[in-house]
Amino acid sequence: MWTSLNGLVGFSYRLSGRIDPTEFVRGKRQSHIMRTIASQFTYLCRRKPGNVRSRNFSSCGANDERSIEEDAERKVGWLLKLLFAGTATAVGYQFFPYMGDNLLQQSVSLLHVKDPLFKRMGASRLARFAIDDERRMKVVEFGGAQELINMLGGAKDDRTRKEALRALVALAYSEEAVAALHHAGAVSVVESTPDSSEYADIEKYKVHLLRRFHHYTMIHLEK
Repeated sequence: MWTSLNGLVGFSYRLSGRIDPTEFVRGKRQSHIMRTIASQFTYLCRRKPGNVRSRNFSSCGANDERSIEEDAERKVGWLLKLLFAGTATAVGYQFFPYMGDNLLQQSVSLLHVKDPLFKRMGASRLARFAIDDERRMKVVEFGGAQELINMLGGAKDDRTRKEALRALVALAYSEEAVAALHHAGAVSVVESTPDSSEYADIEKYKVHLLRRFHHYTMIHLEK
């Protein structure tokens, strides 16, 4: 700013040195000088470095605001997901054992979702639904048995494996469901499922299922 003012003052002194003092008082020459000084001042003001800094600061501020908004959207998304999961769980414990075909299909459809949270929700629903042989075979007919096997084989964490195994155990109380699981390749998937130091139920579910499959095999060998 001081450089700009010094330049303006120097320009004014140089300009005034070339003008005859007797002409300076004339209105025409005075107007010309004032217009020239005004144009020079306007030019210097347009070159203020503060404008560049202001633009840079505004750009950084906009980027920060965008980053904050994106972070807030992610947090809100997770909050809504947890609220949905909690509500669905509370309702499920009351009504899912008596749900109809539409809700059963929706539960099986949750097993297709990539998010492990929704897979676990679907498996938990099916486990609570399979309270008798008729309902267990209903799950098999809707493709739930095959989807549970796929869920177990593709699981990346122990919590998801535990929920898949729990639902398979619920189905395995039916001899017909055990046959369907056996033919769908459940034996090799269950055997290859790793144990967990955090979830002891995984090993318990595996042992139960493998015993059921072994019992089914022995019966059919005798026949």
